[in-house]
Amino acid sequence: MAEKLLELREVSLAFGGLSVVSQLDLHVDEGEIVSVIGPNGAGKTTLFNLITGIYNPDGGDILLEGKSIVGLLPHQISRRGISRTFQTLRLFLNMSVKENVMAAAYGRDARGRLPVDAAHARHAARGARDRAHSPEQCLAFFGDRLMGYRWDQPAYSLSYANRRRLEIARATATGPRLLLLDEPAAGMNPVETHEITELIGRLRSEGGYTILVIEHDMHVVEGISDRVVALRPRCEDRGGDLPRCGDRQVA
Repeated sequence: MAEKLLELREVSLAFGGLSVVSQLDLHVDEGEIVSVIGPNGAGKTTLFNLITGIYNPDGGDILLEGKSIVGLLPHQISRRGISRTFQTLRLFLNMSVKENVMAAAYGRDARGRLPVDAAHARHAARGARDRAHSPEQCLAFFGDRLMGYRWDQPAYSLSYANRRRLEIARATATGPRLLLLDEPAAGMNPVETHEITELIGRLRSEGGYTILVIEHDMHVVEGISDRVVALRPRCEDRGGDLPRCGDRQVA
């Protein structure tokens, strides 16, 4: 049987009186692609924020390779092998394509911060190039879309689809074992959606990544998923009050 790379055990989170995630059990096995689906407001991105340490759960535990990561800071979780993309693109738009990826590689530097002087910058850059997940190799995985003359182009000059590819490339530069992809096909046309679906499959088959993906496009979900987890709000009628939504169920 495959080993559980990531496991959530009865994880709960509430904001004030609103339960956002309630006793959620979820696991992702080594080498799997697991898709998370559900309506807007069902807590899908909140799930990613819990896994990456942006939020701490009110209850339950989150395990990576059997060890709890609850209470760790986001950069500590990243160094343990989890990297993510975002529903809303968060690139450094005025930096070049290559510099965007190098910024993620710098994050793995032993000092845990970006270089503050020229000597440290040169040392960190050499270290980044020497790693298995060097910027050049990360970008080469995406073929002509992010190669050649594009390396020196500012990120703002890229098409929307290539910005999505660049964000994934940047996520791989941290050398993760688990990739969290938040709606990677959002805003794409059918051709681009097909290409991103193939890319996610290659990230597993050729890149060796385990992937947890949030996606609304069921064509993408059907094309890549080993398993699908559905999150949904459960609304309760409380007399004359408005229905309260927020408790989660997993299907």
